[in-house]
Amino acid sequence: MGHFGVTRLVVWGLLLCSLLASKNVLATETEKLFSQAFDYKDALGKAILFFEGQRSGKLSASQRVKWRGDSALSDGKADNVNLVGGYYDAGDNVKFGWPMAFTVSLLSWAAIEYQTEISSADQLGYLSSAIRWGTDFILQAHTSPTTLYTQVGDGNADHQCWERPEDMDTPRTLYKITSDSPGSEAAAEAAAALSAASIVFKRIDSNYSSRLLSQSKSLFEFADKYRGSYKDSCPFYCSYSGYQDELLWAATWLYKASGDKKYLTYVSSNQGWSQAVSEFSWDNKFAGAQMLLAKEFYGGQKDLSKFKTDMESFVCALMPGSSSVQIKTTPGGLLHIRDSSNLQYVTSSSMVLFLYSKTLNAAHIGGLQCGSMQFSAAQIRAFAKSQVDYILGNNPMKMSYMAGFGSKYPLHVHHRGASIPSIQAHPAKVGCSDGHSIYFSSRQPNPNTHVGAIVGGPDSNDQFNDLRSDYSHAEPATYMNAAFVGSLAALLAQNEHE
Repeated sequence: MGHFGVTRLVVWGLLLCSLLASKNVLATETEKLFSQAFDYKDALGKAILFFEGQRSGKLSASQRVKWRGDSALSDGKADNVNLVGGYYDAGDNVKFGWPMAFTVSLLSWAAIEYQTEISSADQLGYLSSAIRWGTDFILQAHTSPTTLYTQVGDGNADHQCWERPEDMDTPRTLYKITSDSPGSEAAAEAAAALSAASIVFKRIDSNYSSRLLSQSKSLFEFADKYRGSYKDSCPFYCSYSGYQDELLWAATWLYKASGDKKYLTYVSSNQGWSQAVSEFSWDNKFAGAQMLLAKEFYGGQKDLSKFKTDMESFVCALMPGSSSVQIKTTPGGLLHIRDSSNLQYVTSSSMVLFLYSKTLNAAHIGGLQCGSMQFSAAQIRAFAKSQVDYILGNNPMKMSYMAGFGSKYPLHVHHRGASIPSIQAHPAKVGCSDGHSIYFSSRQPNPNTHVGAIVGGPDSNDQFNDLRSDYSHAEPATYMNAAFVGSLAALLAQNEHE
């Protein structure tokens, strides 16, 4: 064989080795990709189903969560008002109006931004019902232009008892805000919820949509005219960020829902209120308002630049590798904002990151500069996706933090109704102390899987002890799930890929 033949053989050999090597790399990458792929459509359906397990009041014929029954059917009677319905906040049996309204705002935002994706997953009807269960209650609670009922149930008494909602006999104490005893956060959040929901219902039920918008305007006026910080829900829901964030958030939603320029003027003339923040939560709405207004900025409202800048600060505070990063991740890659119910901040942050990435794409903006680092819309989206995947099972514990999703998930969710056999299975009343001694303290898994419930999540070292008593890690909450609905819907978007 001549020199040319030998050279050709060597080249062919090297090519073959290279091909095999790249094939192995490709196989490994593909394997990695598939091992971390989750059924986001299934997760979305379960995240929405969760709300049926949280319903208070007279359940509808279409109720799918069968371990729940009618409950709290005389709420409001003490003041001769009808406050039946709405949602139990978390694993307890209290109805807290302020976080309930935030839940409705988030669900409505998801329905508006991802209508096509949620529709394609056959979940839009269920999501609309979940929103309406909340808005119906808010409408009932707004009994006069300057009166809003903000809580049903005595939080302290309720937390001393471990009872199914169907057996509940703790005081259904009523709390309200008025012009004499204001709570701008609660009134403005209720306004935001009704405005956002009015957009959702515009094409489903125009009369209902008009009613929501009208009540929203009234609530905003109440919140703005009678300014005062909300204290009624303390110690459970205390306002730390003040009411300016809620006023901006509500005015922004009112502008989106009504198109009335006066709300845009309100927002732009109060830009000084906006602060750079690193969390988005039931207490602090700045990032939500900034996200909505950054979108308006890119749509041509150039006088809203402060909101865009503050939104960029929020993103830069979260993105790993950013020179201005403020939020650390756990060794497993999860954002860790605070130890108690940390996943509420993860789901809300992820929702905003997905929306910001979508906004950058729509505006054909290449990316975002965070000091010396630049992040593309695709990188921001990929990081948000990593948070969703962590929650669904791609984490050091190799477990899903959503009950009923995947093969391993929390079995001792801190939730009264889920941890006690249903009234269908156990018709006899389970009293306050029996609930504690027999069911709360039991080492057995909950008799009812609260499908879709996202728990508080792991600690800063990615560790999770599946203990019913550990409410800061094992308790679900409506706003935690509501933000996750938006993130899951974003992952169903066909036109955006990492």
